[in-house]
Amino acid sequence: MQNNKFYSMLGLCMKAGRLTSGEVGCEAAIKGKKAKLIIVAEDASENTKTKFANSAKFYAVDLITYGNKSELGYALGKGERSVVVVTDPGFAAKFKEMSVN
Repeated sequence: MQNNKFYSMLGLCMKAGRLTSGEVGCEAAIKGKKAKLIIVAEDASENTKTKFANSAKFYAVDLITYGNKSELGYALGKGERSVVVVTDPGFAAKFKEMSVN
């Protein structure tokens, strides 16, 4: 794994109920204006990357590309995940800070 702190924080965010995973759930969170940050896996399909980049731009939500699908899923205790959405501003700020380092 690239950064254990990032993935540990992802698991904590999920347990706190401040994270949505999977394309359908993430789309709903973005359209419902609950999304504070979109995290897309580096190995997600080009279609998925484009779709969420467009959504991020349209709804003015920050987007970062980080990790791969299996690592994101493993951190959440689920199968592979191409995209996750953070719905808490505090967690979102921390993830943005961690992805730069």
